[in-house]
Amino acid sequence: MTESSSAAQNPQSYLAAERTFLAWIRTGLALMGFGFVVARFGLFLREAQRFIHAGSAESSVFSLWSGTGLVLLGVVVLVVSVVRYRDNILRLQRGDIPQTSPSRVAMGTAVVLAVLGLAIAGYLLYFR
Repeated sequence: MTESSSAAQNPQSYLAAERTFLAWIRTGLALMGFGFVVARFGLFLREAQRFIHAGSAESSVFSLWSGTGLVLLGVVVLVVSVVRYRDNILRLQRGDIPQTSPSRVAMGTAVVLAVLGLAIAGYLLYFR
């Protein structure tokens, strides 16, 4: 029995692919949920400004755009995870061992979140 055919018959390979897929689903849903909270925080800030008559509308616009960006990033993560999961399962069924190269989706998500984090930090320092 060759290494590639044993990988296809090993249920642990399928279960590992399933766990990875579910982790990406959780990540996508978390990004979407957090994005929704950030976008709605702008609504809270607008309502709070009515009572204290201070502040500016930029804070709600910033939270709306950054929250919407997080929601869209979550959607991209979900779609790409479905494609990668399907590809991995098809490879396992053919007896191929899926490539173990670094995930572009994971690295791209990390870079986008780091840039967004820097933007939020700059915003908090500027509007303190």
